[in-house]
Formats: sequence, C-alpha cells, structure tokens
Amino acid sequence: MPPLPSPSVLTFAADVRASLSKPNQRELPSIYLYDEIGTALFEAITVLPEYGLTRADQRLMRRYAPDILERLAPPVVVAELGSGTGKKTRWLLEALARREPVSYFPIDISGSALVRCRQELSELGAVSIVGLEKSYLDGLTEVAHLRRQGRTLLVLFLGSTIGNFERPAADVFLRRIRDCLLPGDAILLGTDLEKEVPAMLGAYDDPAGVTRAFNLNLLARINRELGGNFVLDQFEHEARYNEQHRRIEMHLRSKRQQAVSIEASEFTCTLQAGETIWTEACHKFRPHEIAAMAQRAGFICESQWIDGEWAFAENLCIAADEAPSSA
Repeated sequence: MPPLPSPSVLTFAADVRASLSKPNQRELPSIYLYDEIGTALFEAITVLPEYGLTRADQRLMRRYAPDILERLAPPVVVAELGSGTGKKTRWLLEALARREPVSYFPIDISGSALVRCRQELSELGAVSIVGLEKSYLDGLTEVAHLRRQGRTLLVLFLGSTIGNFERPAADVFLRRIRDCLLPGDAILLGTDLEKEVPAMLGAYDDPAGVTRAFNLNLLARINRELGGNFVLDQFEHEARYNEQHRRIEMHLRSKRQQAVSIEASEFTCTLQAGETIWTEACHKFRPHEIAAMAQRAGFICESQWIDGEWAFAENLCIAADEAPSSA
C-alpha cells in the first residue's frame, strides 16, 4: 500500500484544484511560488537592475534603523514574516544589538530560506535566532506566546509582501496581526509605491528571464510534488499592469489548447490557446493610503520613510490601545 500524502501535500493539492477550477480566471496561489528553487530564483531577482524594490528596502533599513528603534520602548523582540535570508534585516538587528541582547524570530514556509537566514546572520553575536518554519500568522502567534512580559514585539513585514494581498484582504490580514499584539507593539511595513508603468513592468519581466523561470517553476513544482504533467515550454510568462486595481499581475499563458492532469489533485483541466493562469498580484500604493490602512487595522502610522531612488516606503505602525473588531 503506498504511503498516504502528508497534510502539506494534501493542502497544496486541494489549493491547486480549487484555484485552477475558478470559472472566469484560473489561478494558482502565489504562496506556492516559494519552494526551495523558487526562493533561490527570487533571491536572484532581487539583485537584477530592473528590480529596484529590494535595494530600496535595504537602503531605508540601513539608513533609518536607529530612528526606527528610537520610537520603540526597550527591550524589543523581533519577528519577521517571510524573512527569506534575513539580509535586509541585518542593519536593524545590528543597531538593536548595540543597545541590548536581541531575540530574533524569522518566520518562513521555506526551510532552506531559514537555513540561509541563520548563515547570513550567524556572526551577530548578541542576536539569538530561532527560526519558525510556519505560516505568517501561526509563527507570529507562537512568538507572541513566547515573548516575556514587558518586552515590545516588533513585527517586520518587508519587501511589500502586503501588496500580494487583495486590498480588502490586506486589511483583514493586518487586523489579524494586530490581534496577536499588545498596545505599544509595532509592525514595520514595507510598501512599494506607484511609479511609471514601464518601470513597474520591467521589475516583473526582466530581459534575462529570471522572473520567467521563477513563474514557470510553480508549474514544475506541481509536476514534482503533485504528479502534474504541465509541459513548461507550452507556457509563456506574462506581466501586465491592471490600472483599475493598481497592481502588476503575473500570468502564465498557454501557447495552445492543452489538457493538463494533476494526480494528487485528482483533477484534469483543458486550457485554451491564449488562456492564462494568474499566479501573483503585486499591488502598488500611494503614500497617504498606508496610514489609513494601518488605522483600519488598529495601528497608528507613527513614521514613514520613502526612498529617493525607487518609490518605496517603510512605515512604522504602532498598535493602538484598542484593536478594532475582527467582525
């Protein structure tokens, strides 16, 4: 008798079936872009000249880490949602370690990313690193339970990952983060700002083809882990700007009519020539929107720093005395 699939595989298979079954626009959840290969490809994307977002994030963290920490009551515990390798976080941890010992909890669904995070930050002697291979909210809930009384919890949500959520869903997610926090805790929220459309599109469709490989790896992952039979060279990567929703969308376009089956999902679908599978949304923001979004979720946007080279903002939002109702 063959072994039963693990719960994570069952969830992956169910999510793929549900998303590909959507009637008007087939989708695949963007969270599954980040397996070990996808995470490595994304790290390569962040150093491409067309992708200015990560460098802007790093510049702001390097320049303003002391200012950020001045606004928080010590001692501070740091939890990072979707930490990746932790490279952007180094300057804040270094600044914090100069004044006190630091407990840092990187949270990521990629175990390999957590390994690289520990390697990246291992020489920071005053920093204790406890990686959590969990979803954002499960990991944050654990950190909130672990932190000792009297410590301020700083949540890092960098790189404009909040832009991957639909705007109403982003509000809900931030409220759920607020539910894990106490008044005076904080979230440092990275947000990519609106800019000229060619610059935004170029960041998601680089001439070297790295983003194409990142996007197509999602189909390859389904083949590897779920027994899919996607033929990768029958799909092309497409980045488009949705002006109504102010977001970049990544799609995989079928070059011809083709039937695709996925064994673990017990699912077969027929894709028409030109039909797309939507894999990721990257919403862009205006500076004034972020304070309003924070307020709806029970935060006060205490400070905002905007990069001068690539329109990107770091926003320090403090948990208000009363969290809004989650209803």
